[in-house]
Amino acid sequence: MYRLSASFLAFALALVGAPQAMAQTRIKDIVDVENVRENQLVGYGLVVGLAGTGDRIRNAPFTEESMQSMLERMGVNIRGTQMRTQNVAAVSITATMPPFSRSGSRIDVQVSALGDATSLQGGTLIASSLRALDGEIYAVAQGPVAVSGFKGQGAAASVSRGVTTSARIAGGAIVEREVPYQLRSANSLKLALKNPDFSTADRIAKAINGRFPGAAQMLDPATVEVRPSSQFAGSVIDLVTQVGDLEVKVDQPAKVVINEASGTVVMNSDVRITPVAIAQGGLTISVTEAPQVSQPAPFSQGQTTVVPRTQVQVNDGNGASLAVINGSSLKALVSGLNTLGVSPRDLITILQAIKTAGALQAEIEVQ
Repeated sequence: MYRLSASFLAFALALVGAPQAMAQTRIKDIVDVENVRENQLVGYGLVVGLAGTGDRIRNAPFTEESMQSMLERMGVNIRGTQMRTQNVAAVSITATMPPFSRSGSRIDVQVSALGDATSLQGGTLIASSLRALDGEIYAVAQGPVAVSGFKGQGAAASVSRGVTTSARIAGGAIVEREVPYQLRSANSLKLALKNPDFSTADRIAKAINGRFPGAAQMLDPATVEVRPSSQFAGSVIDLVTQVGDLEVKVDQPAKVVINEASGTVVMNSDVRITPVAIAQGGLTISVTEAPQVSQPAPFSQGQTTVVPRTQVQVNDGNGASLAVINGSSLKALVSGLNTLGVSPRDLITILQAIKTAGALQAEIEVQ
């Protein structure tokens, strides 16, 4: 049985520490400024130069139509001809344009195969436009793609690592259109908390008012409005710039995050468990198949048959002991769970059962 290691306990205790659990954090690291956001772009294009790993034309008619349209724009007419190339792949292109991006600046793009291409390794993206949801072109992407995975195969075996049908082009798109921001003329700005919380929003407003009296007010757990007071000579941009370096204590609700796919459990320092008794038993059933071949004697005109042989072993964990867990702090909680010696996946089941019993004073988020 895999047990929660001592290193896991030490790591958890190091995260919690002593009273420094609620460390001071800069305001700029926990809020977003109103209207200052990224813009998502999407496009469609062709990756050429593949070594026979592109789309099969018969299975991906949109690839053939795209090739014909591209060649016609270049003065080459191939209508009515049958193409058999597998060196081209139709791809979707996605990118995120940072706020205040200027014309001529470069951004990274992600390229993903749309058809039945097996690999984009060694390919080059032909110039493609990237549009936002408003239909306007904001960037143009082009360049050689970089694939992080690889795939090799022979007649009877194959090996692969990562995904070969997804690639990235660092700085592969040039911004052609800017998103206008009218921040200088604004009389006030709103700070949006990345993790809404009443206590944190109140502390942000008090920290700002402590430095600039009357400049901030909390609107709701997710929003703090900042407005220059009569005593502040600068603009709202200058105020937000100076406010960003102020430090506050960030509060957060007690939460347990569970990823069932990887068996990962993460708990923050505010998780508590009221006294509860837990009995955990590991039931293991092992079924082993060892078929034997029954060969008839020579000249007996018998038939060779396969005789099944099955072994079934049951291990109930030699019984389950009852343990009392009282997590008045994360240190006590982790220590108590560590004494059970359960695997991470069993720990997920135990935490969910404790929550159902009403003893876990935290929110469970399953990913």
